[in-house]
Amino acid sequence: MADGPKTPPPAPAPAPTEGSLGAPFRRPIAWRDEAYYDMAAVEKEMERVFDICAGCRRCFNLCDSFPKLFDLVDETPTGEIDGVAKADYAKVAEACTLCDMCFLTKCPYVPPHEFDLDFPHLILRYRAARRKAGDKDFVREQLGRTDRNGKLAKPIAGLANFATKQGSPLRGLMEAIAGIDAEAVLPKYHSRTATDRLAKALTPDPAGPAYGHHRKVALYATCFVDYNEPDTAVAAAEVLARQGVEAKLVYPECCGMPQLESGDLADVAGRAERVAKAFEPWLDQGYEVAALTASCGLMMKFEWPLLLPENAAVQRLAKATRDISEYVVDLSKTYGLAPGLQPVEGGITIHHACHARAQNMGAKSAEMLRLIPDTLVELIERCSGHGGTFGVMKETRPMAVKVGRPTAKQIAAKNGGKGSAELCSDCPLACKHLGQLLSVETKTSSNEGREQTPRQSHPIEVLARAYGAM
Repeated sequence: MADGPKTPPPAPAPAPTEGSLGAPFRRPIAWRDEAYYDMAAVEKEMERVFDICAGCRRCFNLCDSFPKLFDLVDETPTGEIDGVAKADYAKVAEACTLCDMCFLTKCPYVPPHEFDLDFPHLILRYRAARRKAGDKDFVREQLGRTDRNGKLAKPIAGLANFATKQGSPLRGLMEAIAGIDAEAVLPKYHSRTATDRLAKALTPDPAGPAYGHHRKVALYATCFVDYNEPDTAVAAAEVLARQGVEAKLVYPECCGMPQLESGDLADVAGRAERVAKAFEPWLDQGYEVAALTASCGLMMKFEWPLLLPENAAVQRLAKATRDISEYVVDLSKTYGLAPGLQPVEGGITIHHACHARAQNMGAKSAEMLRLIPDTLVELIERCSGHGGTFGVMKETRPMAVKVGRPTAKQIAAKNGGKGSAELCSDCPLACKHLGQLLSVETKTSSNEGREQTPRQSHPIEVLARAYGAM
């Protein structure tokens, strides 16, 4: 991939405007150009951007990157960015989970503003440059090989889950040797993956409101759903079948989010090309695409097109992709939903994951679950702190807990202080992380009216249970 064509020049941008009054846009990622990896140039741009951020400080409460940056600046003799050692830029970069919230919700200086700030993609470039220079984290690299790990664990899923559960002797060794925090909840594996369970597609219900309208959807399983949470895929297929929609599970390979986070952009681009090619026959047959986790939907819709702006198949797939909740809401608005939804006793709290918010589609999971009659649905729009391996590694998990704890407190206060019966998130890892923090919050709370820790799952699973389908 690295020897391929240079990144095409971007289309002419709108003229800079004060206050970023125009719609924000992002530039293609020039990962095929050698200049992209020039560390001196990267650090010069970081100094420019960090100086603007330190003078604004609007992002102080988003994640730990900004407090770290502001402390570094404030502790210099001059109180300016030029007093911060370049080596300390790594501390700011390490705290970034590439959630995109600063770019999308806070920063007044994103393009088309003349300051032209894109903090997450600058951190991405820094990580790519570090990686190009040979700075790689072996353990995180191995954890990021999700397809290999899932295939290896599948035949011994029960043993793997027993050995890696909290409190097992192996977890202490994993922390000592590999730096994987012994307290972090690790995903479970299954001997029957989503691909196995949906090898035969469910028959669409002829009584479903969308039946006869030729709605067909290819469900992108994602690595996490296929190997770790197959119930999510089954729930999506069950819900869609009731609506009269033909659904097929399609999973060529992982979207590459772990590799994006580590700066391996050539690897991500290769995955984008292969997955887009695998989906072409489905798109040719009139299928739409629904992603089952927010991070993968974000990759397919936004990150892949910026990595491969000239690739027509990637651009086509991006336009055809929806989040599963987004897709169900569209069905409800167009045809109505199939009858049979029953209220969820005890209510639902939805964590609107950052990677769902970054898709700029609105809180579709909350909108979907509010279609369930007589059910209290409450929304939390605050970072969970998890961020993939960020919430798992011993070095960074304290930051993940620090960022996620206020969110857990908000969740605990829902449903009149009793907590909801259901906790769900567009990001399954965020949901598990918050569930663990919520368990601690519940134990330490003085509120005697609080109920037990809620069931944790994907929003589409809650909807499927409301239908009595699971």
